[in-house]
Parts: sequence; C-alpha cells; structure tokens
Amino acid sequence: MKKNIVIMLIALISVGIWGSFMLLRLIEDKPEPEEPINEIIKLPEPEYHSHTSVEEALLKRRSVREYKDVPLTLAEISQLLWAAQGVTDPGGFRTAPSAGALYPLELYIVIGNADVPDGIYKYDPHKHELTMIVEGDKRTELCSAALDQPWVKEAPVVIVISAVYERTTTRYGERGIRYVHMEAGHAAQNIYLQAVSLNLGTVVLGAFDDEGVKRVVNMKDKEQPLYIMPVGKV
Repeated sequence: MKKNIVIMLIALISVGIWGSFMLLRLIEDKPEPEEPINEIIKLPEPEYHSHTSVEEALLKRRSVREYKDVPLTLAEISQLLWAAQGVTDPGGFRTAPSAGALYPLELYIVIGNADVPDGIYKYDPHKHELTMIVEGDKRTELCSAALDQPWVKEAPVVIVISAVYERTTTRYGERGIRYVHMEAGHAAQNIYLQAVSLNLGTVVLGAFDDEGVKRVVNMKDKEQPLYIMPVGKV
C-alpha cells in the first residue's frame, strides 16, 4: 500500500513539473510587443481656418482608394490627426464627442511616404506630437493584415484607430461598447472632412485580421483595432 502511495506521489509531482515546464514554454514563445523607440516629433499647430466650408466638405466627401505618389507634409499629418482627436478646450475636450469624456480611442499613423522618417507613430492628443514605436515602412505588412487591400500599401500614410473598451465600459457597462463604436465613427468622419479640405482622399476599412494589425502596429493587448484609413493626395 505504502509503495503504491509513493508511486502515485512521484507521478503527481512529475505531472506538475511537466505542466509548469510547458506553461513556461508557452509564455516564452508568446511574442511581446516591441519597446517604443521614443523618437518624438512635435507637430505643427493645426489651422483653424480654411477655404473649404463644412457644407462643401460634406458635399465632396467620398471614399477614395487611388492616390498620387506624392509625399504628405508634416502639416497635413498634423491637421488630419488633430481633426480626429485633437484637444480643443482647456478642459481636455476633443474634436470628436466621447461618452462621459472618457476618450477610449488611440490613433496610430503608418508612414511610408512623407517628409518624416518612415515608421509607425502613436499620436498624443494632449501634446499634439508623434512618438515613433516601430521603425521603417510597414505598409506592406499592414496591407497583408488588411486582407491584401492594395490601397493600404499604396497610400503615403495610413491612419489606424484602435480602442481601449474598458475606459468606457467601466462606467457604462456593456452599453459602453456601443458608445466606443459611435466615437470611432465620429473620428473617422472628421478625418474624411479634413481630407477634403486638404485636397486629400481617404477610405475607411473594416475588413482586416485584428491580431495581425495589432502585431504590425505594436498595440497593447487591451487595445482593439477598429478602423484602417489610407490617406493620400488626389
């Protein structure tokens, strides 16, 4: 009897050691997000006046998938990002409405043809600046994650909108998911209208592999990609 108990204990210990070993292997094999490079680009101040009225921008807004092979300027990038999530009030309010002013959205821009170094940058609305998080032109990789829609790799820059749902659902529960999606739509429409004013074209894409986009853009686990928006001159 004692011999059987000893054998069972040895077997249980062996299983536990093997299980721990396999768990460690799984943890080691899971790719970790790359550390940010932290190259910071201060964006030019946005313009608050243009020759295009709101009515004209609404009239001319279209989904555009073909772009000239012309680089975007830093001023154009600044204006687009400000239109999407720029801070417009000392209290922190932004260009797009947000339920409870909780602001769950994050903005990335994948740059491959602009007057700044190629790379993936994250937008800081409060400082109105970009932080490089991935070096190099990653439009082709993003295109693959976007089910090979060619305009993703052909556009000079690509804006990616993600959300941290918990910022909103912590207060509003499951209904907060709806509020996040509404806010993403507000921000995307702002980009559309600003693009018209700048003689640029864009299109919203919702067909993509979520995990693939997260890997390319180096998003944190808690973020979920919602929109991909290629932008270029027309």
